[in-house]
Amino acid sequence: MTGARLGADDVDALVVGLTLLGSGGGGDPQLFRRALRDALARSEVVLHDPAELGDAPVVAVGMLGATRVLTEKLPSGREILTAVRALARWTGVEPAAVMPYEAAGLNGAMAVAAACELGLPLLDADLMGRALPRLDQLTRAVAGGPITPYAMAEPTGEIVLVDDAGPAALERLARSVVAQGGGWAGGALAPVPASRAHTDACVGTLARALALGRAHATLVRPTADEVATALAGRVLAAGRTVEIARHPSVSFGRAGIAVLDDRPAGGVLRIEAENEYLLALVDGEPVASCPDLICLLDRRTAAPIAVDALRPGDDVLAVVLPGPPWWRASAQRLRHVDPRAFGLDCDPVLLPEAVTLPDRTEIPA
Repeated sequence: MTGARLGADDVDALVVGLTLLGSGGGGDPQLFRRALRDALARSEVVLHDPAELGDAPVVAVGMLGATRVLTEKLPSGREILTAVRALARWTGVEPAAVMPYEAAGLNGAMAVAAACELGLPLLDADLMGRALPRLDQLTRAVAGGPITPYAMAEPTGEIVLVDDAGPAALERLARSVVAQGGGWAGGALAPVPASRAHTDACVGTLARALALGRAHATLVRPTADEVATALAGRVLAAGRTVEIARHPSVSFGRAGIAVLDDRPAGGVLRIEAENEYLLALVDGEPVASCPDLICLLDRRTAAPIAVDALRPGDDVLAVVLPGPPWWRASAQRLRHVDPRAFGLDCDPVLLPEAVTLPDRTEIPA
């Protein structure tokens, strides 16, 4: 699906697909639904394969910070643009295209809007392949590529630029800035040739989001099996949440979720979550984990439910979708995003080696 055109009529499907790739986190792209529809009504955006742009400099953009703060400290709509221009002033390199550094949740929507506002091509790739919480979990950081200079623009107008910092240091410094500032900031990473995306990025993520959203749109009061078939995933449980234990003092905050499966096979599904759903266990046995996508959906509508929006008594369908193939390519990559990367003492539990996605691409091991 790379090469697809995004228009105003695609916004609803794109937003749902980005939410599914968020695996319960990533921020709510619904906040940008109207802005996206207005921008794409003026001019459609083409999703470009890296090969089409060659060595043209591409800047990865997104936001960093507490996504819920956006509802209190509203964006001006200029934060990403300001960060991109600050980065260009520092590096002397004008970007020829943009891409999301996280093509999931809010950041996927912000990148599409930024491409419209800047009048630049949009690369169909990102640096996570799903929602992940930390800058040191960028594929480019894991691959040893450049992530600084990194420019941040806060909604109150301040601009901060971090240069010559490693992934862990950048994560620490950037979090300090937003914690002491407005709670969130628009960001832009060091420009790199588009051709690098084939080795240090997840290619086709926006196309996948669009395909997932279109497949989801066909679901009307669906059965569990219909959801699994449409989204190319596997059902873990179906029933009501009976317990949600939140522990805000751990990392980004930890939540333990229990779902009583009311299907004939029964069982209790427990999910460990931070910003995203990370690990699923049925009767104590691990059955799914990050970097695959664990999603909790409203059982009646199949609408995705975020970690921080889940409540006791919600009637849910728990499914797992195949995660980004980039992380599966080696054990060295996988250890940055497996359960132990989040302090959970469990080996990764992933879907089979090859899974057909809605866009009919194959995910290799």
